[in-house]
Amino acid sequence: MIRIRCLLRLVSVSDLIRFPISAALVFSIPVSSYGQSDYPDVSTETFSMDGEQFEMPEVLTTTRLRQSKLKVPGTTTILTGDMLRSLGVMNLVEAFRLVPGMVVGHYGSTNPVASYHGTSQYEQRRLQVQIDGRTAYRISLADVDWIAMPVALDNIERIEISRGPNSAAYGINAFLGTINIITLSPQDTAGVEAYTSAGALGHLRAFTSVGDTSADGSWRLSYEKRKSNGFDAQDNGARPSHDGDDVNNFNFDSTLQLDGRHSLDIRAGVLEGVNEEDASSWTDPDASTAPDILINDYYLQLRFDGATSERHFYHLQASYQNQERRQHWTVTAPPEFVNALLPDSFPAFPTDQGPFIADLNRNSEESRQEFELQDTLIFSEDLKLVSGLGYLKNAYRSETLFNGSGSNYQSRLFANLEYSPQPWVTFNLGGNLEKTTTTSDTYFSPRAATNFILNENHALRFVFSRAVRTPDAFEQDPDWAYRPYNVQPPFEALENVPIYVEDIIDQDTSTYGEHLDEEWITSREISYFGQYPIHNALLSVEVRYFNDQLRDMISGVINAQEWYIANNVALDQEGVEIEASLDFSGTVLRTTWGYLEQDGRYTGDPDALPADKQQRAVDLLGRLSARNSGSVAWIQDWPFDLTSSVAYYWTNEIRDTRFERADFRLARRVDLSNISYEIALTVQHYLNHDPWMSDDNYIEDPNLAYIEAGLRF
Repeated sequence: MIRIRCLLRLVSVSDLIRFPISAALVFSIPVSSYGQSDYPDVSTETFSMDGEQFEMPEVLTTTRLRQSKLKVPGTTTILTGDMLRSLGVMNLVEAFRLVPGMVVGHYGSTNPVASYHGTSQYEQRRLQVQIDGRTAYRISLADVDWIAMPVALDNIERIEISRGPNSAAYGINAFLGTINIITLSPQDTAGVEAYTSAGALGHLRAFTSVGDTSADGSWRLSYEKRKSNGFDAQDNGARPSHDGDDVNNFNFDSTLQLDGRHSLDIRAGVLEGVNEEDASSWTDPDASTAPDILINDYYLQLRFDGATSERHFYHLQASYQNQERRQHWTVTAPPEFVNALLPDSFPAFPTDQGPFIADLNRNSEESRQEFELQDTLIFSEDLKLVSGLGYLKNAYRSETLFNGSGSNYQSRLFANLEYSPQPWVTFNLGGNLEKTTTTSDTYFSPRAATNFILNENHALRFVFSRAVRTPDAFEQDPDWAYRPYNVQPPFEALENVPIYVEDIIDQDTSTYGEHLDEEWITSREISYFGQYPIHNALLSVEVRYFNDQLRDMISGVINAQEWYIANNVALDQEGVEIEASLDFSGTVLRTTWGYLEQDGRYTGDPDALPADKQQRAVDLLGRLSARNSGSVAWIQDWPFDLTSSVAYYWTNEIRDTRFERADFRLARRVDLSNISYEIALTVQHYLNHDPWMSDDNYIEDPNLAYIEAGLRF
């Protein structure tokens, strides 16, 4: 249609989990992800009550098995593309405000961030993000560049967010959870579609796609334009901002049906654009011109799906992606500053002939090759096994950050066994055996879960899991130096002479170049999922209690003035999360709430850092952790083809700031015999007008309006 628009001490509650967990032995080993093709009919199970038919949600991501929510070993949020579009979500990262326990905002005013349970610096590491089974987080920093995410909102079928450690299925970066973005099959989007939205803060999003389907396969070619002017001002409104973005994203998706049991998926994409950086906020080193980031990315993904029978199927997947960032700026500095940085072989420059003026860059290029073989055996409805192996090679090139190039490798084996000896109980046993050259070590990440199925629409889960995250390339192997070029007189002798960050940073606290070890998390979960049919309505409730122990966490500061990261923080956290929805004819009500208690302490060498920096290392890991957060949403169909939605989002206590926003959307969609069109108006009202997360995130008018229009034929 065309749219407008491993082992750990048991503490407190853990004793409650010990017996069910010991009953559930899980064996697994991860690789990447899988998409819909593993299960050609990705729908839902149904059950009946009082003569009414109701759907039981199914999850594809958590264990790599298609599982009913009654049997899945952990809490998983499902965000459908239709729901996101009905709520007027304007960009991908905003969708995660609907996930209990997730924090969404901006750091440095230019870069969106989404974090689960905080435990992250601004670089938002420790989340595994995939698009149709392809690993999508960045390579050298293991962070997520949401601005350059190569997926269009209009192509999303669903997003599954596994809340809690999931290294047992997906490996090292699935430390706190997994986000799997699943796109619509080209078969479901045949025809021509066009969409545009425009509004406040320079927002512009345009989307168009064309595709076709036949007995031999289907294809789709789509284009999305995403543009924004960023925030209105910085420093709480004191300075104009330069923090917009402008991205063009092309995607090609196709499925070739080779025969009744074999198919080939081909996906490719190109993304280019710019992410603006404000010179006045740039401190690495100071810039006199805007250090904007030019983005050029592309990917190619091939996947072969096969089946030997209705109970045995497999896939073989290979992908290659390349991410290029070009960032240049001019630096103007006093001669005294330059003289302090000179090698011993250089005589001091005169201090009475003007400032040092030169160009610097932080260019980089990263690539990832990924291979995965996954096999699924359905021995019976009571016994299912998914297993496989994977290989991943990361390569990175940067004269500034790495003094050349480098690479690292990961190889993995994974498996998950689902066993239901009785209708009222299901065991999941899984794990991931993984070797990485980042630390030259091998790790095993297990998960064991017992689901007590109280009846056909209620289940109680007990989950134990352990996950690992190894340092990323820049944390572990930096070789950071700036090489000035276009140097103006009288400093020409410094043309292309490296200025090493290792020599600039505070030598008293520096850990630059020191070996880092892996981080560990041990997690225990008690959760409940239930559905309550009420006449022709269905109430769904999911409640999660978690108790996590995080050890050897890497924290500290990385910049050109300070570098003191180390495995120096331990965190203990527990909390409760609730997700509920009420669905009946023409109406959807949905609410989420998350509560987090987090206790951190410094565990590093007490003589390595002064007391204030020890506390800062602890605080840095919690600066995206919200004690309370949640959302409430109402989607309503009305006569005359009208649909409205109201949503309220709030997050408390992020760097002494609070986020509160109410969204309102009214849309009219008309479906005719061979054409559909929709027009909509969305208004966002900020109930708390103070900048969210940072003084640089200032919006002048608390009321923002957007107009949408779309067409499909």
